[in-house]
Amino acid sequence: MSALKIAKEDLVLSLMAALIMLLVASFGIYQFENTAQPDKFSSVFDSLWWALATLTTVGYGDVYPITAGGKIFTGFILVIGLGVVAVPAGIIASALTEVRQK
Repeated sequence: MSALKIAKEDLVLSLMAALIMLLVASFGIYQFENTAQPDKFSSVFDSLWWALATLTTVGYGDVYPITAGGKIFTGFILVIGLGVVAVPAGIIASALTEVRQK
């Protein structure tokens, strides 16, 4: 609990960055894939599922890009998604180390 108190501000900032990235990914993939797959990417809100699965690096495979632009965009989002998962883990690990040293 002490570690979470220490890292609270950093974790909130990281969460806000992740939410913004989720929205950017949803808008981006919608722009690339809506014309090619209007049934799967019919709105930005429908694209949120793809963005969530991609940013968390789960990638269920039920919805995926087929256009060249969508595939390139997905590559960038996957790399960013690794950071979205790694940054909070590093923040918590650092806070736990600080608490342990005290």
